[in-house]
Amino acid sequence: MTTVKIATAQLRALADPVKASEMHKYHKVDRQYLGIANPVIDEHVKAWREDVDLEGRLALARGLWKGNIHEGRIAAAKLLTQARIRPDDQAAWELIKSWVPTFDAWAIADQASIAGQKRLVADPSRLDEIEEWTKSHHMWSKRAALVMTLPWTKQNHPKPDEIAVRERVLGWAASYVTDHDKVIQRAVAGWLRDLSKHDPVRVRAFLDIHADAMKPSAAKEAARMLPA
Repeated sequence: MTTVKIATAQLRALADPVKASEMHKYHKVDRQYLGIANPVIDEHVKAWREDVDLEGRLALARGLWKGNIHEGRIAAAKLLTQARIRPDDQAAWELIKSWVPTFDAWAIADQASIAGQKRLVADPSRLDEIEEWTKSHHMWSKRAALVMTLPWTKQNHPKPDEIAVRERVLGWAASYVTDHDKVIQRAVAGWLRDLSKHDPVRVRAFLDIHADAMKPSAAKEAARMLPA
């Protein structure tokens, strides 16, 4: 059975020092980088998932995250990125939530947030929990509330409950517009841009009210895909 020690050793064996140095400069966060491409990580994650049960997968994800190697954290999130986790996904959700306060870089935060998206879609009542992140002083937690709710931007013909979620998240976004941290502004712009592909009228209405409070670059990006 694949353990954290075995998985970490497998990743370390693939290290490319030159690419690792380039990744460190790009991500600008001090942690260990191995220089491994995502498709290679995917191959290993697939093998590990087939080798362990859910309890083992959770233990592996927990240990890889704790190891604080860039590729290890990416792999940990990928291990939990699944539409249905049986027999019970609550432990996976709790683990993903526990990672959020440690987010400090976009690539890791995005990968973990994609895993979180699956768990929110599986149980939208969990939105009550992430609403607390919108009030956090931790910028990455605030951002995660928007990134994890991106699936609700994608319906062309949303059901009433999906519309209700959209409006709820748009309320969070409205509370963010005066926070001019560039990461927060990009998150708001990205959520609106994705929604504009499916509900341009609602995005125009949001921007009519809030665009002046946003950074000009963020308002422009939010409107970039709106029909002329």
